[in-house]
Amino acid sequence: MFDLSGMTALVTGASGGIGSSIARCLARQGARLALSGSNASKLRSFREELNEQFGHDNIEITCDLANTTQVEELVPAAIDTFGQLDILVNNAGITRDNLAMRMKDEEWDAVIRVNLEAAFRLMRAAAKPMMKARFGRIVSVTSVVGATGNPGQVNYSAAKAGLVGMTKSFAQEVATRGITANCVAPGFIRTAMTDALNDAQKEAINSRIPMGRMGEGGDIGAAVVYLASKEAGYVSGQTLHVNGGMAMFA
Repeated sequence: MFDLSGMTALVTGASGGIGSSIARCLARQGARLALSGSNASKLRSFREELNEQFGHDNIEITCDLANTTQVEELVPAAIDTFGQLDILVNNAGITRDNLAMRMKDEEWDAVIRVNLEAAFRLMRAAAKPMMKARFGRIVSVTSVVGATGNPGQVNYSAAKAGLVGMTKSFAQEVATRGITANCVAPGFIRTAMTDALNDAQKEAINSRIPMGRMGEGGDIGAAVVYLASKEAGYVSGQTLHVNGGMAMFA
């Protein structure tokens, strides 16, 4: 079950904490990967690690998602190598936190451009070969704050909520071509950033989570694997919340 052998996936933000976990989970299930990120050396090291661990001929494609030209070249570059694209994972994202009254235009623009606009451009580009193949899986990583909001993150929350609405609309447009589009919304996930918090800060976060702990990157990776699989072929336009019960939605 959830066998991705013979399938190819493009993962953005692939060398980051959650992105690398998603990539590992996809590779473990047999997918070949086009790993995208902005840090060339880190990306190359991770690609070599995956190739050694899983034996696939994965590739890396350096891309600055704030650069429209580079974004438009990303899907064609993956297809030039693999000849197909079955799975797109929009994982990359940035933050430029500030209170709304103090937020600079460039802080708003940067987050919307990378977190929302780049995801749209990649979805649009990926849909073309997927429509020809009459199969495709698009998974966008949003956030619990896209549903709940969060002070100091009006730009980030808007972008993540926008991903959800965009995904629902996109899912309706491509459904008859065998393509699904869904979101995974993480809550607090243990990463290098959260590891740097002090004990009091960690305890404050964990007290808000019914399970009493932060999630792991593999929890998000497993959710992405499910939505990317053939078994999830009748699931589309949905948001899978992975947050330990911190926020429960009907």
